[in-house]
Amino acid sequence: MNEDSFFLPTIADGEDKSSPLKNRIRKNYRHIRKWAKRTLTNCFRIYDRDIKECPLAIDFYDGRFCIYFFSYDQGRDEPLPDLKEATEDALISIFGVTLDQIYWKTRIKRTKIEQYEKLDEQKEFFTVLEYGVKFKVNLNDYLDTGLFLDHRETRQRVAALAKGKRLLNLFAYTCSFSVHAAMHGASYTQSIDLSNTYTDWGADNFRLNSLSPKTNEIFRADCVKILDDLIHSRSEFDIIVIDPPTISRSKKMDGLFDIQVDYVDLITKALKILSKDGVIFFSTNSRKFKFDESLLPPCSIRDISEKTIPLDFRSKKIHSCWTIGH
Repeated sequence: MNEDSFFLPTIADGEDKSSPLKNRIRKNYRHIRKWAKRTLTNCFRIYDRDIKECPLAIDFYDGRFCIYFFSYDQGRDEPLPDLKEATEDALISIFGVTLDQIYWKTRIKRTKIEQYEKLDEQKEFFTVLEYGVKFKVNLNDYLDTGLFLDHRETRQRVAALAKGKRLLNLFAYTCSFSVHAAMHGASYTQSIDLSNTYTDWGADNFRLNSLSPKTNEIFRADCVKILDDLIHSRSEFDIIVIDPPTISRSKKMDGLFDIQVDYVDLITKALKILSKDGVIFFSTNSRKFKFDESLLPPCSIRDISEKTIPLDFRSKKIHSCWTIGH
């Protein structure tokens, strides 16, 4: 995919405006489309629980639509038939798509959530653009798609600092932070994740953008443990990205990972391998997370959450983000 093949559908005037959901989707899409066209981005949110009766998030991925239904009733995994039909009708009438271009997912409020839960095995991958950088996504097989859209601007902040720098990406998922950094001239990136699936996916993202594996290494490892190894080997990085799951119970780990408990150890160790003028980007999607700066060694901490929320996200609490330095 390149700039010549980049396409965003237009919406004609004079349509039926009787549906509040259709009206909101049209308004949001028209607003974001101008920005998306300018920035060569064809994956973004076009509806974010704007209407109380429609508890959905709808993400646009190069002409396909990923719909998240937010259920606050543990007994309900699916939207009511009327809501599902109205949403599909809105997308079909506005964008002219077919049902096979619409993907439904459910996010249920539970006390325990498995990260990156596998849902299917259709292996239907395709490529999207974010600020002109290519990423492989899958709207079918997992709860998440391979690209966390809410961190688009965080990735841009990291990329803007990356030229000539060494970057460490912990809990790298599919390596999107590392890929953006490499595309902006990072001298070296190292991405760490415990999942073979996601480290392989990350390698594909580097290949999509013709980036060398020699200067962009990926390792399957426990991020908590590898920090000890990096400290022991006296490694040093100019940028360290730490974007962990809230809770992880992987069988490949010795114990439970809990962001509220383990963030102190993570950041304390990361500071030991951070260069003198380097910066740590630490983020979490946990709305209950409490950052106690007094538990950390002396360092400079800045809350940049507001600056990292993309314009297409209505919820300003989608994540929290801080920069940390010496």
